[in-house]
Amino acid sequence: MARVMIIGAGGVGSVVAHKCDQVPEVFSEIILASRTVSKCEALAANLKHPVVTEAVDADNVDELTALLMKHKPELVINVALPYQDLSIMDACLNAGVNYLDTANYEPPETAKFEYKWQWAYQEKFREMGLMALLGSGFDPGVTNVYTAYLNKHYFDEMHELDIIDVNGGDHGQPFATNFNPEINIREVSAECRHWEKGDFQETPPMSMKQSFTCPEEVGTYNIYRMYHEELESLTKHFPTIRKAQFWMSFGDNYLKHLEVLKNVGMTRIDPVMFEGREIIPLQFLKALLPDPSSLGPLTKGKTCIGCVVKGVKDGKPVEKYVYNICSHEGAYAEVGSQAISYTTGVPAMIGAKMMLEGKWSGKGVFNMEQMDPDPFMEDLNKYGLPWKVVTPGE
Repeated sequence: MARVMIIGAGGVGSVVAHKCDQVPEVFSEIILASRTVSKCEALAANLKHPVVTEAVDADNVDELTALLMKHKPELVINVALPYQDLSIMDACLNAGVNYLDTANYEPPETAKFEYKWQWAYQEKFREMGLMALLGSGFDPGVTNVYTAYLNKHYFDEMHELDIIDVNGGDHGQPFATNFNPEINIREVSAECRHWEKGDFQETPPMSMKQSFTCPEEVGTYNIYRMYHEELESLTKHFPTIRKAQFWMSFGDNYLKHLEVLKNVGMTRIDPVMFEGREIIPLQFLKALLPDPSSLGPLTKGKTCIGCVVKGVKDGKPVEKYVYNICSHEGAYAEVGSQAISYTTGVPAMIGAKMMLEGKWSGKGVFNMEQMDPDPFMEDLNKYGLPWKVVTPGE
């Protein structure tokens, strides 16, 4: 039994809170903290067990440190903005608290997706005897564990990795993003990088496209190659991988809107002057777009996210595909959120559970694939994200 603090009360934070609330034998006390305490209070009102709500500015290390010292949680689950990862890690070090997040740190001024800033905390966490678990969402997160699971059980060597994220859902809106619009558009607009020939190769964003047919009649979709942070850690920790790519589905309507917005400057992340004050165009656009948390009751369809791995076992070529299919309607019926938030929030709870139960432990900063995948995979089946391993073509 443990006390945890969840920082962030958006769509993912809501799912994490609901899923932790379902496992009171592990998460015996929950503190919900956000800049807007009213969001925490509204969320707490929908949980079965009582929780504590607090207002906190996660950019303010001293303020957050004081809050952690007040409540003394065993673990912080960070589902705030990626810009705040480092300030929250600093506060955890100050207060002697373990740390978990779902996405790597991003500097606000440039769309860079790298682990170098957080990996630099390795010695600090080790010296404090604390554990920091990075990227315990779906991608990154489950996709890292999928890769580790296939490596452990099906391969002697993995040679090619394709991570494929398909959202077959439809929310009926002219243009909306399924998670934080600012983070989503920065991610999609960034230069593409994929691993090949021992290094990362750069190509223009969204310049590589192919068709992918999902299993179980989810459908056929256009998927586009883009960069995602788990490629950096997976190619580091599994050096036999010769080629690694990340693919995500996008509809023509989404891409056309994005092209127009980019052409008129609305996706810029540098400040511009407007009526005597500086604004960030992308942040202004975010204020105009639908809140992703409002899409839950509107979204129909399914997500299909998984990893295709090629390699060798006992000297023979092997190819395996491990995947999950998640229903938007099913996620909303359970926790009041669409499947994008659900597939990120459930793994955050499971990663926290692994740490609190001692199934995953260590001193320092870790990525998901460095841990034993088996107990995490068992809990995916137990807590709402069942998976299958198949041989493509069979």
